[in-house]
Amino acid sequence: MSEMAEAIRELIQEKGVSEESVRQTIESAIKAAYKRTFGKMAENCIVKFADDMSDVMVYSRKTIVDGVYDPVVEIELEEALKLSSECEIGDEIDIQIDPHNFERSAVSTGKQAAHQGLSESFKDNLYNEYKDKQGEIIIGYYQREHNGNIYVDLGKVEGVLPVKYQSPRERYEKNDRIKALIKEIKRTASGLQLVLSRADPDFVRAIVELEVPEIYDKTVEIHKISREAGYRTKIAVFSNKEDVDPVGACVGLKGVRIQNVIRELEGEKIDILKYDSDPTVFIKNALSPAEVSKVIIRDADKKTALAIVPEDQFSLAIGKQGQNVRLANRLCDWSIDVKTEDQVSEADLTETSSRKAAENLFNNASETESVSSEDYEEISTVSELPGVDARVAAVLKEAGFDDIEKFVSAYDDGSVKNVEGVTEEELDAVNKIIHSVVEFVDEEEPAAEEAAGSDAEEEQVEEYRCPECGAIITLDMTQCPKCGVEFEFTEDEE
Repeated sequence: MSEMAEAIRELIQEKGVSEESVRQTIESAIKAAYKRTFGKMAENCIVKFADDMSDVMVYSRKTIVDGVYDPVVEIELEEALKLSSECEIGDEIDIQIDPHNFERSAVSTGKQAAHQGLSESFKDNLYNEYKDKQGEIIIGYYQREHNGNIYVDLGKVEGVLPVKYQSPRERYEKNDRIKALIKEIKRTASGLQLVLSRADPDFVRAIVELEVPEIYDKTVEIHKISREAGYRTKIAVFSNKEDVDPVGACVGLKGVRIQNVIRELEGEKIDILKYDSDPTVFIKNALSPAEVSKVIIRDADKKTALAIVPEDQFSLAIGKQGQNVRLANRLCDWSIDVKTEDQVSEADLTETSSRKAAENLFNNASETESVSSEDYEEISTVSELPGVDARVAAVLKEAGFDDIEKFVSAYDDGSVKNVEGVTEEELDAVNKIIHSVVEFVDEEEPAAEEAAGSDAEEEQVEEYRCPECGAIITLDMTQCPKCGVEFEFTEDEE
């Protein structure tokens, strides 16, 4: 076994296993062959290595007896004295044996045990090497594709980039360089496999940290990232030093830093915005690049807010298929409803306006009673409905279902469920609002009312309208279904 030392050194370099692991593997292999040859347990098999690992000696440890019962573990005193003159009955003596004399099948068993031992040792070493690298960036090369999953050559280990963790914007060819995030570490029969991701928000975080030194040294920190891979990413940042602009630090001189990140993401849009502890300010920032006129907190506990934007900024605030407001919702952890200044006025949302409307309700009752049905502005579109999510309204409008009657018909026949970007639950919510707010009147109703004579006239006298917008209200209401103004009915004293 003169070449053993060199073979062991090559094994250590190639597999990256320790010398101690190799010792244990060789010892286990020899003991397995010993057991197969002698048909006994290998407790009495002793394996000794030279200091420089250049040789290995195998011994059979036997007990000296007077009358051998089991020759594998026992030896006669007379035979033992030939090996050592100081032997006595009851002593143990190590007798060297030649591994070359092992049976062929025993050698095969030993090789199998050695291979398995080295394989397990190799897996353990690899796992220990990579177990703390989860969440880090790694670089590999495109190897092959199977069922949409991309397999990446990472050197010692294999990486897999599943379809769900790929960006729809990216395409790869043989030997293309791939930079990805280590999402998960899996043990496999062949060793170790790293599950990679290029769609995770943490991948963007790691890329930005590499490009922006201020983030790496914690001068600037990332509050949160919301992302729809391949389309748009929003990053909220803040500074731990007053004299450092967090957004400017991330963008870099002439946009160099952020352009490097965009290039790595194959042109994906990125919005860098400033985090603020004030939710109204943060929501304003989160809806960028749209300009927001005002943010009103509707319910702080439920985290619902209304963002008012100019008419020309509405589409930008909502984004394609509601993408911009959806990412803003995730970034802020608030439910944001976006409406234009025409859809909702500030006067209708103030306490003063509500109080004034309540005080003038009966003062204006006689005037509103005289308003004809032709002067009443009816709700005809989904976007005008109170309480409808602005993103949902925008998607329905783009799909041609903004008209309420058209929406109801499509909802009844199920065709509206084919619209992309809205869920069935959101469509149910819109339908519920329509049937709770909108009153569907048959075209023949006016003629029928005229024919009803004095009874119809008496009902007309009992009709009330909102002093702010003219919508029909009833005595059991406390809030206008159209503009939201609050009011209260009181009985007139005789």
